[in-house]
Amino acid sequence: MATSTHMTRTRTPARTHTRTTLGTTAVACTTALVLAACSGTGGGHPNASGSAKAGPGTRVTVTETEFALKLSRSSFTPGTYTFVTDNHGRITHALSVDGPGVADARTKNLQSGGQGTLTVTLKKGRYDLYCPVDGHKQLGMEQHITVG
Repeated sequence: MATSTHMTRTRTPARTHTRTTLGTTAVACTTALVLAACSGTGGGHPNASGSAKAGPGTRVTVTETEFALKLSRSSFTPGTYTFVTDNHGRITHALSVDGPGVADARTKNLQSGGQGTLTVTLKKGRYDLYCPVDGHKQLGMEQHITVG
């Protein structure tokens, strides 16, 4: 007498768990990407950023400490500049630029060790670069540059 063996394949809980985990991970990753793409640059200004990625124009590094600003260059001609700000201080700082055609351009507040960028187009004239955090400008965190 011959015996026949018939096996039925069923999904095991382990396979179901793996598919559920992969699906949940995909949704979480997609959500994170969408949130990152939709996030603002901070600082309330369209050309302010908390990222150290340089934008268009000539790059100028601004080193901030208590209570001074140090620029990587001292000569400026009319054109577009991206100020890359490095907070080497121990407290919060930011960078603001005011002058002909530029009003209230600033980075977001940067914590110690933080970096930010600010891209502005400078015309001929005198500009003030300073830390807009309360009282820092008066303590020496300012530089005056002449363009042209």
